[in-house]
Amino acid sequence: MTEQVNLEEVKTKLIEKLKPSGWAGKLKGFVQSSDFDKILEVLYKLREDGKRFTPPLKHVFRAFEECPINDLKVVMIGQDPYPQFGVADGISFSCSLTGKPQPSLRHIFQAIETTVHQDFPSHQDPDLKRWANQGVLMLNSALTCEIDKIGSHVPIWKEFTAYVLDILNYTNSGLIFVLLGKQAQEFETMIGHQHHIIKVSHPASAAYNGGKWDCNDVFNKINEIIIGQNGKTFAINW
Repeated sequence: MTEQVNLEEVKTKLIEKLKPSGWAGKLKGFVQSSDFDKILEVLYKLREDGKRFTPPLKHVFRAFEECPINDLKVVMIGQDPYPQFGVADGISFSCSLTGKPQPSLRHIFQAIETTVHQDFPSHQDPDLKRWANQGVLMLNSALTCEIDKIGSHVPIWKEFTAYVLDILNYTNSGLIFVLLGKQAQEFETMIGHQHHIIKVSHPASAAYNGGKWDCNDVFNKINEIIIGQNGKTFAINW
């Protein structure tokens, strides 16, 4: 009974944190469901068994907290959080907690610098909330990961990701979905025809391609679609 009360408190706090960005109303149905209880129970069981997961629960919905729903233009779906302790911050590929880009983020920055024609600072900020603030939902297929066990939580988050896609299919049109890697591309059939889909290899694949990521010119393609739909002032500043 005590555990149930704790779960309710956790869910209430998570929903409260989603209110400023406008996502609370959209995600509340899942957060208050038994499906989300099952996710929390898995995470609490890990903690009881002395195992750690990442990111901390307080950061799990940070991608939604930093991306105002009324500004949503792009949904970028990766794999799962960085598996090392103290690195993942709740926004896919972001490295705000360490201030140092992980390899996948370095490959992303390199691709942007070689394909996008805009001025870049000598040091790109590894905190990707600046993209989220512009309407880019930086989502992972799984929002948590057991430390040092890549892909370990993908199964428990599948229903949540499907729920998010379902909501966006019914309430939005013209969104740009960027599916990074095979795992993310499994969700392609859940995305409605009223949206745009760009399929790209995962940045981590650069490790098998001489250190270079085939980005499929994705950052320019995103802005071309946005400019075509809304005008140049709405383009993403990468």
